[in-house]
Amino acid sequence: MTSFTAQAGTATAHDADWWRQAAVYQIYPRSFADGNGDGIGDLQGIISRVPYLARLGVDAVWLSPFYPSALADGGYDVDDYRDVDPRIGTLDDFDEMVAALHAAGIRLIVDIVPNHSSNRHAWFQEALASPAGSPARDRYIFRDGRGPSGDEPPADWESNFGGPAWTRTPDGQWYLHLFAAEQPDFNWDNEEVREDFRTTLRFWSDRGVDGFRIDVAHGLAKELGDELPSRAEMERITAPGQHPLWDRDEVHEIYQDWRRVFDEYDPPRIAVAEAWVEATRRPRYASADGLGQAFNFDLLEAPFAAEPFRRIVADNLALAAQAGSSTTWVLSNHDVVRHATRYGFPVDASATTSRPRTRDWLLSGAPEAELDRDLGLRRARAATLFELALPGSAYLYQGEELGLHEVGDIPDDARQDPTFFHSRGVDVGRDGCRVPLPWTREGSSFGFGSNGAHLPQPSWFAESSVEAEDDVATSTLTLYRQALALRRELQADEGLVWDEQLSQGDVLAFRRPNGWTCVTNFGSSPAALPSGEVLLASSAVDGELPGATTVWVR
Repeated sequence: MTSFTAQAGTATAHDADWWRQAAVYQIYPRSFADGNGDGIGDLQGIISRVPYLARLGVDAVWLSPFYPSALADGGYDVDDYRDVDPRIGTLDDFDEMVAALHAAGIRLIVDIVPNHSSNRHAWFQEALASPAGSPARDRYIFRDGRGPSGDEPPADWESNFGGPAWTRTPDGQWYLHLFAAEQPDFNWDNEEVREDFRTTLRFWSDRGVDGFRIDVAHGLAKELGDELPSRAEMERITAPGQHPLWDRDEVHEIYQDWRRVFDEYDPPRIAVAEAWVEATRRPRYASADGLGQAFNFDLLEAPFAAEPFRRIVADNLALAAQAGSSTTWVLSNHDVVRHATRYGFPVDASATTSRPRTRDWLLSGAPEAELDRDLGLRRARAATLFELALPGSAYLYQGEELGLHEVGDIPDDARQDPTFFHSRGVDVGRDGCRVPLPWTREGSSFGFGSNGAHLPQPSWFAESSVEAEDDVATSTLTLYRQALALRRELQADEGLVWDEQLSQGDVLAFRRPNGWTCVTNFGSSPAALPSGEVLLASSAVDGELPGATTVWVR
């Protein structure tokens, strides 16, 4: 097992609670850094950027899928759960990366994709070659079709990527895939499936991995009787835990089993659930006898306004306390439009989400006519400083520390996301937040690699590159470095007290232990600057608190 050496000021190697207020940096490996010049990011590229991550000041890296894959869904179609995609590296490269991160005081969380494999997985290929009713097919979800000749799918369900959720095999049976056809769903009632994932969790834990992000954590347990409900019937199911496909109570039996595996290690391995469920259902995923933490995407979906931000923070701190966990804060990730772009539209504080307007913009084909880039970045910086002041874990997405906007003008023939293809272009998909990072002002891929990038990069990346922002006092990169360093210095217990005197109108303020206060002006007009020492500000302050600005004051 790889040893872990913590930097001064970080948690110790055996600190079981290191994750509770960690700053975690998500790396989408194919788009982070390319070490061999083939246009695809890789593990050697990550290794070369460990000094950058250490200087940024993050506590952990979350590594999105790096497994062998046909990339039908950006690596979330896994061919082999216990190997590295040859285009990304080798197991030796992985071990070298773990050692480099640990030597820099950075822990590693890796993605696990347990709801489905790829259709190239050895088990699925064996299932296709085996007869109906065979043990090989029982690892997945196969059904006979409807109609006299079985040529109709077992149910009229739709995939999350659009199109039918069932695909017919050459022998006439159908298999379930809640995502792309290349991603057949596992049958988690099969003990062989359960045991294989225990083996996978131990395989990576033994190589020094500190934790796991669980993809589609709410989808594993399914209740599929002989008579499958129609899509309309499922839409009428509202009782918690009763939907046949999503968020069933039985899923927690799986995670209780995983917890026993995690607790075999010192410190115990941690896990965070990607579970798109009702907020009141989230604590069970985050319980101490389950995964331990669950993603809270509420801020990500909220408009930039004081009232929804306050409500979301209060609700999620209460839910985390109920679970005995800490909550998570997310503003951007590999599945959503970057928050600098989402915030570049007029605020509607009564809206429940900021996402529909963003999709309208992406589909319009005229981003500059719709988007106020400067305003979006200003709000994004303010929201980030707000987020980093909160108790709980902050999950940051690669490139947000550069203030990157969504890349909206990717040509159709360059797109890779299956959402685009399955929706026939109605939904442009997620490629715009997955464009390879700019490291330098010039070069064939702005320093990403020596020979281009697998998604086209816009010319404006030059002035958003690491080189352009490095050590510039007003840059977003500098703001993140300062905020993460201060956060590490200031974080104490997980308490938060709202400052009712300062929280008026568009201004929202809360106090943290160690005597510091976070104040955000969500409006457009200046507000009074609170007294005290300004430790950090998202925008310049001069005697007053400008609109779309956050300050930390002591």
